[in-house]
Amino acid sequence: MDNMVDEKKVNQVVESSKGYELPLLLFAGFRTLIDRLHAELARQGHPDVRPAHGFAMQAVGAGGATASEVGRRLGVSKQAAGKTVDRLVALGYAERVDDPADARRKTVRLTPHGLDALARSAAVFDELRAEWARALGAERLGALEDGLRTVVSADAFRLDAAGWFGGA
Repeated sequence: MDNMVDEKKVNQVVESSKGYELPLLLFAGFRTLIDRLHAELARQGHPDVRPAHGFAMQAVGAGGATASEVGRRLGVSKQAAGKTVDRLVALGYAERVDDPADARRKTVRLTPHGLDALARSAAVFDELRAEWARALGAERLGALEDGLRTVVSADAFRLDAAGWFGGA
């Protein structure tokens, strides 16, 4: 740790990179992208969608899923998944329909409103990535993505964000 006093950093404590900084920077980058996404989705007609809803809609998928499947995909209890599905239904992003394979089960499927939210999300993420490419340079951003692909295992691409923080 150095105490810097100059025209750029007056009386600021400057630390060389520490191990704890990497996850914080990655999380802050994630948060920046997600916050910007949701601000843009609100502007485009989806003011009620929240990050948890996006994870849940991804878990429902294009083919639909039962609440139990949504829970497993999210790494949460069936009850927690059911509450999230209830909220998606109330907001018009999903609906419950009879399962054609088993009359005792209900399948959750995305409505046109939910599919629109996911399509707009994909377009906004493309725009945000393009902004990062302009800010960092396309080569640096590509190198960052390649580096992350190298150190992040393939099975890390899961939706169970709740599990990261000790949830179910």
